[in-house]
Amino acid sequence: MIEKDSKEIFAGYFISISSLFPHCFGLRVRGGEFIRSIEMAHKVDHEYDYLFKIVLIGDSGVGKSNILSRFTRNEFCLESKSTIGVEFATRTLEIDGKTVKAQIWDTAGQERYRAITSAYYRGAVGALLVYDMTKTQTFDNVQRWLRELRDHADSNIVIMLAGNKSDLKHLRAVQEEDARVLAEKEGLSFLETSALEAFNIEKAFQTILTEIHHIISKKALVAQEAAKLTSIPGQGTTINVGDASGNWTKKSCCST
Repeated sequence: MIEKDSKEIFAGYFISISSLFPHCFGLRVRGGEFIRSIEMAHKVDHEYDYLFKIVLIGDSGVGKSNILSRFTRNEFCLESKSTIGVEFATRTLEIDGKTVKAQIWDTAGQERYRAITSAYYRGAVGALLVYDMTKTQTFDNVQRWLRELRDHADSNIVIMLAGNKSDLKHLRAVQEEDARVLAEKEGLSFLETSALEAFNIEKAFQTILTEIHHIISKKALVAQEAAKLTSIPGQGTTINVGDASGNWTKKSCCST
């Protein structure tokens, strides 16, 4: 068992190393395109077609760690403690006929870890922004989390808003309609979830991963079409025809 202080030291050390060698950890070098951050780990392992990095963000205590353990190991811990630094787990699943390895990063919600966790937004192609539907303050802080995410992550990142702990309906403090209106305003998808009851956890990640794959597929198709167009001379293109001596005759493809 690693003691608390040791974990904090390790988290900081890991970030220092990962920032120096971002490709080794699937992190995106700033300035690269969205698709490059996904292709970085593509085909490293023949057991999957894509590696997608998803970050879990939100206030401390909203249930991010249990969402992670429920999705990756189908486990729930009633005595879950606050995350120190950053933790991650993976799960491989099929998305649109492709094998996708989802790498889920659980970021600490405490303010004192903001400097550490900001580095982990790099390379993320999806995010699950979690609030506790029994605590209004966690919902009020959603806008702050969105600003931080958009400041550090790629502009094309896929974001879902999740109102967790839906099993505690008798303690509801945030109305579902209010969250839905906010999600629509910010261009986010939205679900209420319960890590305890495994409600909508699978659906949340499936939705995020499917949308990411659709974006990648569209970008790949556009790139292929662009490559075809640039490789075929267009109508009216001037083609040089001549002999080796340099006596060139210039003709338009449309001339007679």
